[in-house]
Amino acid sequence: MEEQIRRIGFGPPWARGRYVPGADGAGDGPAGGRKLGRLPWFSSVLIAVFVSVGSGFASQVQADREPLDAFARALLLVGPALLLVRYRYPVLCVFGVAVSAMLYLGAGYAYGPIFVTVAVACFAAIVSGHRRAAWWAIGLLWASHLLAGHLLYPYLPPSGDAGAPWGPEVGVAAWVTAVLVGSELVRVRREQWIHDRQERAAAEARRADEERLRIARELHDVLAHSISVINVQAGVGLALLDSDPEQARTALTTIKAASKEALGEVRQVLDTLRTSGDAPRTPAPGLDRLPELVEQAAGAGLSVGLETEGDPVALSPGADLAAFRIIQEALTNVVRHSGSRTAHVRVGYGGGLLTLRIDDTGPATGDEAGGSGNGLVGMRERATALGGTIEAGPRPDGGFRVRASLPLKPKETP
Repeated sequence: MEEQIRRIGFGPPWARGRYVPGADGAGDGPAGGRKLGRLPWFSSVLIAVFVSVGSGFASQVQADREPLDAFARALLLVGPALLLVRYRYPVLCVFGVAVSAMLYLGAGYAYGPIFVTVAVACFAAIVSGHRRAAWWAIGLLWASHLLAGHLLYPYLPPSGDAGAPWGPEVGVAAWVTAVLVGSELVRVRREQWIHDRQERAAAEARRADEERLRIARELHDVLAHSISVINVQAGVGLALLDSDPEQARTALTTIKAASKEALGEVRQVLDTLRTSGDAPRTPAPGLDRLPELVEQAAGAGLSVGLETEGDPVALSPGADLAAFRIIQEALTNVVRHSGSRTAHVRVGYGGGLLTLRIDDTGPATGDEAGGSGNGLVGMRERATALGGTIEAGPRPDGGFRVRASLPLKPKETP
């Protein structure tokens, strides 16, 4: 909506791009903004015409005041001219307009629309954050009006003036108060507008960061497992290329299958970067694909035992994907870092929890196999995001164990 308002040119100046929030709150507005954009020619010319024509009519009605001459016409144009810079130099504008109005009233010319320029300049100064300047300017104008109308009138034109009555001063005070209060209300609304816009921008940035983190985690989990399988099988193929060509062929076949699987999953992850609104073309992996994972591990020379306890429950997509990735990463770590060629996976349902336990008998090989060291961090992030926990460390009888507990939230059915 804000973008549409700025595009068509309506709405307050800060919605049309004249105000750009700055780094601090000093001087140029509630957020320390800098004023940019073209000069407000149209509104200033319109005010100039209105003030000039209206003052002409007012002079005809107020025959006891001085008739408009060239000096009066010049003063009537000074205010609208200064309004051209009310967004760039609001302090200069509000004081300049106030002084021109003082001179106009002090010269004895007719009361009229010249106060419109004062109201507009005061409004622009307060909304841009220069409250003291606006209050001082309008206060000086009011004080000068009181002095001219009640103390200095014998020395000022028009000649023979008996001074102004005190009753109309109530109306003047009400007008001044209305201008100041209205400007303050708009200023507060503008600050809230800017604050809300900054909050929305910060929320969008957080969502973007979370999405980038999710994609990075998905790519790490997919590539770490598949590349580990390919690395192991490439080593086997190179070792047996001359002595056992048939076994080397099997290793190459495993590499081809693992790379094809990795490409498919990477494509699925990157599908989320397409235009928003497109639905994923393939479902995210879940525990129903554990047999495929076991088969891939077997291709890397790892024998995996799979055990299920309790009655399986259809999980929510997030929990299902997290459980699959945790098991995948744990098996990848066995391939990379363990001298054991066997692992055992237990999936348990019950007590409101989904429990995962992955064991290997060790010992550790100390071989990093090109790993980044982020596997356990990624598993912990996945579990924490779902309100679960991860425990990983050596087993008392040797080897390594990864244990995860995730809240059991069944998949919602329509």
